[in-house]
Amino acid sequence: MPGAPAIPVEDTEVVVVGARCAGSATAAAFARAGVRVVLLDATRFPSDTLSTHLLWPGGVAELARLGALDRVTALSAPPLRTAFAAGAGHTIRSPFVPVDGIDYALCVRRTGLDAALAATAVEAGADLREGARVGELLWRGKRCAGVRYTDASGTRELRAALVVGADGRRSTVARLAGASSPRLSAPSGRDCYFAYWRDAATGWREVAAQWRDGPDLGTAFPCDDGLLLALVQPPSSVNRPGPGGAERRYREAIERIPGLAARLAGSERVGRVRSATGLVSYFRRSSGPGWALPGDAGHFKDPVTAQGIRDALHYGRRLGELAAPVLHEPDRLDAALRAWESRRLADCLDIYQWTNRLARATAMSPLEIQLYRRAMNDPELARAVTAIFSRTRDPKDVFTPALAAALAFGALREAWPSVGPVLTDLLHEARDTATDWWQSRAHHALASATCCYRAGLPHLLDG
Repeated sequence: MPGAPAIPVEDTEVVVVGARCAGSATAAAFARAGVRVVLLDATRFPSDTLSTHLLWPGGVAELARLGALDRVTALSAPPLRTAFAAGAGHTIRSPFVPVDGIDYALCVRRTGLDAALAATAVEAGADLREGARVGELLWRGKRCAGVRYTDASGTRELRAALVVGADGRRSTVARLAGASSPRLSAPSGRDCYFAYWRDAATGWREVAAQWRDGPDLGTAFPCDDGLLLALVQPPSSVNRPGPGGAERRYREAIERIPGLAARLAGSERVGRVRSATGLVSYFRRSSGPGWALPGDAGHFKDPVTAQGIRDALHYGRRLGELAAPVLHEPDRLDAALRAWESRRLADCLDIYQWTNRLARATAMSPLEIQLYRRAMNDPELARAVTAIFSRTRDPKDVFTPALAAALAFGALREAWPSVGPVLTDLLHEARDTATDWWQSRAHHALASATCCYRAGLPHLLDG
């Protein structure tokens, strides 16, 4: 428009949109490599966000690798050194398998956690700009070349060699890059409702606990400031909760899970019930010429296995480490981004499939009941299953054909002569295993085909 003031234009090397887990990890990694990085976020820290925020030991180890663990530890969330699971009359207690010497989980509210991560990125050298909302991507031909954003001073442009969209499931960068539609997706069978409680059960302050009753699942995770995060995941409803609906569904689900209700006895609820419904797990296309999508912007798993923060930290950090050395060589940068994306797909597909099974919201099957029964008397099996959550073991390496046969034999012997439900479960398990195998084969092939850069940077890809 004639006479309109020119939009201020600034040059940098990397723009990261979103300054929470994935964004701060990415920005810190780039900054430590000597890259000029601007970190934009629409909010101002400290700021809350919808999250169940549990980190298994593998996630806590990522905080240490990022250099943020001391800041997070200062928030005084209790170390959770025991995993507890109960279902079908069986209870399992297990210590955590250490990851880089860390043998505990942490549940830290996002207000403090995200502020600590952003401060870590700033300390590393990132330029954090809060209250900055991105509205457009800038393009040079088919290559992303920066962003246009608005803050309190008006509209500004940032030109960069790489734009990183770490802006969550409803990612603006994914939408503007044409990557919103998932390549692979699975709707959850569960809704999610949670609230905080003033924890009265001091004997449980170092325990991460889960209960299953019928199709319902409930968890209790002690967190900072003497609080407890109590979450329920009942079967999903086709109807939105409506006014008061979240409160009602939360209360009713707790009543259906006696173990969780007993855990909350004497505790006082603090604040409102929060909800996440209509959840869909997915992989999106997560890289293109001059852009990439770490965190939930590119890949999301149902919260039933609490993997999101760990993956956001890990793959955000790996993105920065892998892309920094080739940032100003477009062809090599694009190949590095493809390598990063394919590695995440290869690493995460098995846990994605396992999470989707747990998110179905069905009652415990005969095989699952046998797993609980066996793990209750087999500490090594209990630790192995717990290690899946920390990503030190893959589901397929724990649930071997030998274990499957043992669980099937135990379930048939327990049910004899009424073995119909067990045989049905075995049929479903065989079908699901075949489906997962074909899906893995197709998408691991895609990962290999899109990764033409592995030979060039094996020392980075293997980290």
